[in-house]
Amino acid sequence: MSGNSFGKMLTVTTFGESHGPALGCVVDGYPAGIVIDEDFIQRELARRAPGQSRFSTQRREEDRVEILSGVFEGKSTGCPIAMLIRNTDQHSRDYSRIKDVFRPSHADYTYWMKYGNADYRGGGRSSGRETSMRVASGALAKLYLARHGITVTAGVRAIGSVRDTSDAFTPPFDNSISAVNSTLVPLFEKEIDEARLASDSVGGVIECRAEGLPAGLGEPVFEKFSSALAAAVMSIGACKGFEIGDGFALASMRGSEANDEMTVRDGRPAFLTNHSGGVLGGITNGNTVIFTAAFKPTPSIAKSQRTVTKDLEETRLEITGRHDPCIVPRAVVVVEAMTALVCADFLLRARAYE
Repeated sequence: MSGNSFGKMLTVTTFGESHGPALGCVVDGYPAGIVIDEDFIQRELARRAPGQSRFSTQRREEDRVEILSGVFEGKSTGCPIAMLIRNTDQHSRDYSRIKDVFRPSHADYTYWMKYGNADYRGGGRSSGRETSMRVASGALAKLYLARHGITVTAGVRAIGSVRDTSDAFTPPFDNSISAVNSTLVPLFEKEIDEARLASDSVGGVIECRAEGLPAGLGEPVFEKFSSALAAAVMSIGACKGFEIGDGFALASMRGSEANDEMTVRDGRPAFLTNHSGGVLGGITNGNTVIFTAAFKPTPSIAKSQRTVTKDLEETRLEITGRHDPCIVPRAVVVVEAMTALVCADFLLRARAYE
């Protein structure tokens, strides 16, 4: 089990490291005849790209995707779609002085314990740069979902101690933070700037919604739609929390408050509320799928921290180089990508039953 492949009917295998020559993916099971809008894929990648503002790492990568197979005359052929992004702005020398030190809250130690070695250059395979291929493959999934009237949209609900408690969710969220509530952007920016100027970092919360999903997607026990979605989103490196619908708030409700009562609307069953987040018994119920994901602060900070070396010597470490003071705005499109891949995979599974 390599852990580098995802999905059942629509499978994605990614490869490459942060400071290697390139990152890539192979998307298999993608339906034939879908118009592949390369400009759309590139726009999605631009949303994740580094160096766009003071809130992200100043590493400059064009992230120009190359489609190597599976597309002919602008349409998918049904064969595996291979995509590649070449790395062009690696500063591997920035990491040479810490090659024998375990960075706090990074994957250095766990990779070392699992494999007996670790690529210290930018985190190697565990780097946030790995998510570029999730975004590229997720863009393909979005193109497929669009044919079925399904959209996936995410936005920032919290940065640090500043939280958006409103219910409004009206995309697009075209602001510097990809915030759901644009009036909070100055407060979000202030939170990030204060952390950045203190040589520190800050985390946050992203809300995502999938609209237009039919009822009936998901399996009843071990392949629940919600569990697959949680696994997909939690596989994003910095993600540390996931809740669907009202999530943890449901634990403090009475059943009479938490239940989604039903009615008949336009000749079909409908729900009066959506506390369950669009999933019942692990299967979509036709409501909007709503979830939130929590992201930890970027662990690469310039503050002095206690740690140990590979030779078990205690030391202190200050991490220099180019790092995000807050990963959350760039993670929005990654959350969308993983959600779109889950939706597309389960939609294709449903088609297999027809």
